[in-house]
Order: sequence, then C-alpha cells, then structure tokens
Amino acid sequence: MKAFAFTQEAIDTAHLAAPLATSGAGGFASFEGRVRDHNEGRAVIGLQYEAFEELAAAEGARIVAEAIGRHGVLHARCVHRLGRLAVGDVAVWVGVTAAHRAPAFAACREIIDAVKHRLPIWKKEHYAGGESGWVNCDHCTGMVDQEPVSAFDYSRQIALPEVGRAGQARLAESSVAVIGAGGLGCAVLAGLAGAGVGTIAIVDPDVVEIGNLHRQPLYERADIGRPKAEAAAARLSAYNPTLRVLARVLRLDAGNAAGLFADTDVVVDCTDNFAAKFLINDAAMQTGRPAVIASVYQYEGQLQVVRPDRAGSCLRCQWPEATRDGLVGNCQQAGVLGPVPAILGSLQAMEVLKLLLDLPGQLRDEVLLVDMLVHGQRRLHAPRNPRCAGTCVHAGQAWKKAPAEELDVAMSLAAAAAEGYRIIDIREPEECEDEPLPVAGQQALPLGRLLEGNVDLAPEQRYLLVCAHGVRSRAAAEWLRSRGCGNVWSLRGGLAALRH
Repeated sequence: MKAFAFTQEAIDTAHLAAPLATSGAGGFASFEGRVRDHNEGRAVIGLQYEAFEELAAAEGARIVAEAIGRHGVLHARCVHRLGRLAVGDVAVWVGVTAAHRAPAFAACREIIDAVKHRLPIWKKEHYAGGESGWVNCDHCTGMVDQEPVSAFDYSRQIALPEVGRAGQARLAESSVAVIGAGGLGCAVLAGLAGAGVGTIAIVDPDVVEIGNLHRQPLYERADIGRPKAEAAAARLSAYNPTLRVLARVLRLDAGNAAGLFADTDVVVDCTDNFAAKFLINDAAMQTGRPAVIASVYQYEGQLQVVRPDRAGSCLRCQWPEATRDGLVGNCQQAGVLGPVPAILGSLQAMEVLKLLLDLPGQLRDEVLLVDMLVHGQRRLHAPRNPRCAGTCVHAGQAWKKAPAEELDVAMSLAAAAAEGYRIIDIREPEECEDEPLPVAGQQALPLGRLLEGNVDLAPEQRYLLVCAHGVRSRAAAEWLRSRGCGNVWSLRGGLAALRH
C-alpha cells in the first residue's frame, strides 16, 4: 500500500479505507475532494487534472510521512485522480487512523493542505459554454495573477521577498546563452533551468565522452557519442518542460559570436580554453551584453562578471593579451575533481540570477578567487583600463586568426627527422616514460623548462615540438615564434594523431 498514489480510475473510498482499519485505532478521519458543478459563478461540466507524476509522487510520500511523524498517527494514505473527471467524481482522498480523533483530524488536514500547496498538480475546468481554463494552481504551477505561466514549482524562490511573483515572471521572460556544456556548463544549466529562466541556448561543438561523466552529471552512458548541446537540451526539457531550450552544435567563432549574443540577456562562459574566453569577452564588449566568466584549475577557480552595459572592466583590462592555450593545463591535462567545476558553475548561475533579478552583492570590477582545499575566497579589485572609452581598447584582438604553425606528419616522426626537423618532446618525464617517442635522437625538454627561456635554439635549424595531443606543442611554438624563433613547428594532433 503506497502512502501516496495517482490513479486514472474512479476512486473507491471504501476500498481505500479498509486497509487502514486496525484494532488500536480509536479515530479515523478522511477527506474527499469532489468535482462541483460551478465555480465563481460559472457552470462547470468537468475537470481535467495533470501532474509531473514522478516528482509529485515522491513529494506526496514525503508529505504523508511528515504528517505521520508529526502527529503520531498509525496509518495515513492519499490518492489523487488524473485525467478527465465528471461532476461528482472524487478528485482526491485522504485517510488517517490514529489512537484518538484529534491527531487523525490534524494529520488529515495537514496532508490535504500540503498536497494543494506543494505538489506539481494542476487542473483545468471545462465550462458549459465550451470554454476551459486553468484554475486554483497558484502554488503548484507558479502562476502570476492567476494565469498559469508554467507547470513547475517555484514557490520556494517566489517566497523570497527579493524575487516574488514579479521576479519569477522576469526570469520566465529572460534569455541566457551558455557557451560550453562541460563541467561548468552542467552546473550552470541545472541552476538556470531550476530557477525558471525562460530561454536557454546551449552552444557546444563536442560530443559526450566517457571521461566527461564524473563531473558532467547532465549526461549518462547512453549519451556517449551524442552532441553535448543536444543531450543537455533534452535533459533540461524533460526536467522542466516549460522552458525553451535551444541546442547549438557549433563552435563559437568571430563569425557567429555577435549573432548568438544579440538575442540574449546574459552570456555565460563555461569553456575550457583561453581563446574562447577572450573571444566571449570581446564579443560581450562589442554587443553590450553582460558576461559571466569562470575558469577552473585543479582545486581552484576564479569568477568575473563583465558589465559593458555599466561601463565595467573586462578581461583585457587586466590581461591585454590572451594567454596561449596549452601553456596552462586544462582539466584533461591538469586533472580535476567533479565538485570543483560544479561549485564554480553554481556560483556562475547565482551571478546570472543576480543580474536578471538585480539582486545585491553582484561582482563589479572584481575577480573572485576560490580555493576548494581550504574553502577560501578572495575578492580582488579589477579596475577598468583608464584608456577605455565606451568599450575596451583591446576588444577585438582575439578575433584575429593565429598563424598556422602546425605540421602534419603523414608517415612517421622518423620521416620528419629525415627531412631535417629536430624532434623535441615537451611532455612531462612521466609521460615520456609511459610512452616513448617512436623515433631515435629526439630531445626531451619539458614545457616548463622550455618556457624558462634558457634554451638556445639554432636559427638555421628546424624544430618540431611534440606533445600528447598537439595543444601544448602548438602553444609553445606560437610562444617561441613570437620571440623570434621562426623555425619552430608543432606536430598537429600530437602522438594521438600518430597512433590513428
């Protein structure tokens, strides 16, 4: 016997009450909610009930358990109808047995009141004239001025005086673009969908991989190989069907950024590379859209809000030149624990809601540093570049395409060496030990030592830098070329490309 259940069939109250009878019960109380033939002066010919069954059944069971524990009753049960009901049908039934009548009455009243106010159940009245309308769903459907705007329970945040019904309506009308659906993105998307942000665009070119699952809980094993944007959009739509979720399976670039940002209120950067972050920063500055930017490194993270709409500072006010990707490890190279991007992503979602609701405590010309190992937080002042006039003086630099400095090796590294390239392995010593380069005569020079600048490279010699996937080697080649070493190349795709 379930404590709470839905049914499409007519409710047999005698059948439901029979299992509750016990010799120790001196009191039995029940409630029957029936369909009446009128409401607010209109003739009613029937009702229609709908619900998010899984969520409502779980919460309904908690309601009954709470009433049993609070009032010390022996047994309690609630059954609710779904579908079409005729006038006179029982829509909801509650039965309670207790040692005495007072706790039975009290528990019965508590259960029916909580069901009406806490469960995602809503009803539509059908009138004699052929019209119909949703009614009496204020707590379970997030109605504003008695008009049903969603079938999702926002009552807890509507209760906040800073949010209220007006704030919830503002969220429903808002649009947010989330760039990247990885560890940060999953937390951001879950937070925004739960809060009721009306339109969410998910921009990500990648597919789900098994290595993503430990820190990206929007996905499951069945999603492996599926585009992240599509998988995340499907999950959010199932979680909160009232939202408009858009899947954009594409890579953000200089050609599409402005168009993607044009129809959104806030942009959220959840990418894992510097080129994308600075591109988002520059596009936000040019389009006047606020951007919430975060990054993660092992157990640490940082958060910054770019406010061009309020003449705020941006990334380039502190770092005029974008850091080259590969010189600092991303999650794949440096490692990460799942809760770290989840916490930073939740902080991003909170900042987005602050912006949309104009809540106090917003980050303004600041960088928030978070250290998860010691639970430390610091807010650093990040002032605007005084030379800025309307937009950042550096905006647009990241839109320029970097020169090609990569080399495709179709045969082998030995062939490259035969053509005169000197092979330099910039991986860490443990990587080299696990998988030695398949060529004789190469030089092992970890990236950190190379960047120290104490290595002499002969100007007439051609060098080919090699790493695991070609990311670090490309960044190092760009860095060396920017310092006058013009004969430095990167192996495109690294050792992974050679294996394929």
